[in-house]
Order: sequence, then C-alpha cells, then structure tokens
Amino acid sequence: MALVLADRVRDTTTTTGTGTVTLSGTAPTGYQTFGAAIGNGNTTYYTIAGGSQWEVGIGTYSSTGPSLSRDTVLASSNSDSLVPFSAGTKLVFVTYPAEKSVNYDAAGNVNINITGNAA
Repeated sequence: MALVLADRVRDTTTTTGTGTVTLSGTAPTGYQTFGAAIGNGNTTYYTIAGGSQWEVGIGTYSSTGPSLSRDTVLASSNSDSLVPFSAGTKLVFVTYPAEKSVNYDAAGNVNINITGNAA
C-alpha cells in the first residue's frame, strides 16, 4: 500500500456517522475518480466536507463499494476527531494538508513540519 497524491480527484458520499465512507464512484466533469487516480488499497490525504462539518485526514481507498476508510484524522470540525457526519451529500476529495506540506518560505528556505523522533 502506497501513499498516492493526485490532482483533481473528487467524489461524493451520503454516508453518515464516523465509519468508512461509501463513494458514488463517479467524478464530475474535469475530475478524476479515486479508483483511476489513487488505486485500490492505496492511501491518500482526503477532505470530506458537508455544510459546517469537515474532516482532513489519511484514508485508504478500496474499489469495493467503492469506499474510503478514515484511518487518521489530521484536522476536523469536531476538535480534530472523527466527524459524525449527518445526512446529506458531502464532497470527498484528495488534498495536500498544510501540516504535511514541504514548502519554501519568503527567504527561499525549505520548511518541513517534523513531528516525533527524527533520526
């Protein structure tokens, strides 16, 4: 299982609660599906957004369903915990979370957010 990043990957879900979300399996015009871009069994950074509820995390895509598990929550509207999503359609898309980013500051220095032990 690899971490896969891809641009313009988007789907929807009507799943409620805090479990794995079932995806519609289709992408709007101009976007890729999770299946085509991420691939079965691979992980990715995701956002789920519906109304005032949102969650950013790391999930694993499965072609069965198709679905996206919510393995690690990085940030959310529920105090950075799993969001118990309510009824309605939510957007699900691949993202690149700020806390996982590597970037240049204004002076041209590379900034890397490191947590835990760095060897």
